[in-house]
Amino acid sequence: MTGSPVETIDEMKRHARAIWDAAIAAAEPRRLVRDELAGAFADEWRSAPRILVVGGGKAGAAMAEGLELALADVLDRVEGLVNVPAGADNLLKRIVAHPARPTGSNFPTDEGVIGSERMLRLLAAAGPDDVAIALLSGGGSALMPAPVPGVSLQDKLATTKLLHASGASIDEMNCVRKHLSRLKGGGLAQAFRGRRLISLIISDVVGDPLDVIASGPTAPDPTTFLDAHDVLRRHGLLEQIPMPVWTHLEAGAAGAAPETLKQSLPHVEHRIIGSNAVSLRASQRAAEELGYRVLNLGSMIEGESCQVAVAMAGLIRGILRDGTPSAPPCCVLFGGETTVTMGPNPGKGGRNQEFVLAFLHKLGQEGIGRVVVLSAGTDGEDGPTDAAGAVGAPPLSDDAGDFLRRHDAYHFFDRVGGLLHTGLTGTNVMDVCVILVR
Repeated sequence: MTGSPVETIDEMKRHARAIWDAAIAAAEPRRLVRDELAGAFADEWRSAPRILVVGGGKAGAAMAEGLELALADVLDRVEGLVNVPAGADNLLKRIVAHPARPTGSNFPTDEGVIGSERMLRLLAAAGPDDVAIALLSGGGSALMPAPVPGVSLQDKLATTKLLHASGASIDEMNCVRKHLSRLKGGGLAQAFRGRRLISLIISDVVGDPLDVIASGPTAPDPTTFLDAHDVLRRHGLLEQIPMPVWTHLEAGAAGAAPETLKQSLPHVEHRIIGSNAVSLRASQRAAEELGYRVLNLGSMIEGESCQVAVAMAGLIRGILRDGTPSAPPCCVLFGGETTVTMGPNPGKGGRNQEFVLAFLHKLGQEGIGRVVVLSAGTDGEDGPTDAAGAVGAPPLSDDAGDFLRRHDAYHFFDRVGGLLHTGLTGTNVMDVCVILVR
């Protein structure tokens, strides 16, 4: 520790934000792409007639900007398109940043389909000596829709919404989406007809599995049609999904529709250039410089937001009472991505806002004057809201439990203060939570 103990809750809130900001800085896409391409793959693009760039995600525009900077000396041979959220359309010279969905929505759109179709056509038209670079980041699944024949975008959207509402995990959702797509599950790589394809990836998934990030458009897919059918069955959705979706999955399970990519392609290489773990290490350094002992719990936290909040409140109670497993001033860090299973007539909020509200509600009076919690999505978006997450400290008002029961954390923090508004950050490495104890 190099700093001095903090004195006020307001100061702790400023520290929490600075520690969270360090995680964002570590995931800055332009730098990550430029560093990766500095000297790497030089022979590939020097000899290639064309360098084709495709991809999508919340970091897509910034990644494309970093690529153009890295390939400035051969920029005349670069062409391509990446699907990005509206408002993330950076000024690019050779790569089109295609607005594929509005800000504040994580669902696929017709504009996303248009961009995806253009990517597939571009790769299919590659010459034998052309090379391609895929820029993939969190949010890529929704930003790169390409429904299979017979399934409309609305059919796929309805299925995705049902999975969201049921509390399906990201793995489960991607399993279903890959089997309704021509691009996901290795489809983008299969469309490429050139010499070499390199995927540069900023991971937003627990454990960084290649087949799950952006639904694995360039990676082999270990899941099957039978797995997708089983996901829908487990969540009780087989009777609710649109008929074309049911028909396609049944055909696939019977072997009448082509499976997703099952084996690695020799001309495709994947490189993860940014992740939650890397960002947490940057946050740890920032917290230590501010004078905190750091307990870094890692980047693998998942499950229901409220259940994770209860566990973390228990951990903090131990720190408050007997300094175990770390004595104050202490910073507890963790990352990952939790879920919220909505009941009937839910309110407004996101998984991070719900975590903060549930954590403070469970901690109760024990942390008054000594604890601050901040949890937010590194992309600047938390559910269907304009907030990235929330920051707060005990005590809460007596009606906090009512807001929690109806999943209405947004309106609670909007009333009392605590919503964290960052705007789109231009990156996405899941969520980062900072808990400070003095």
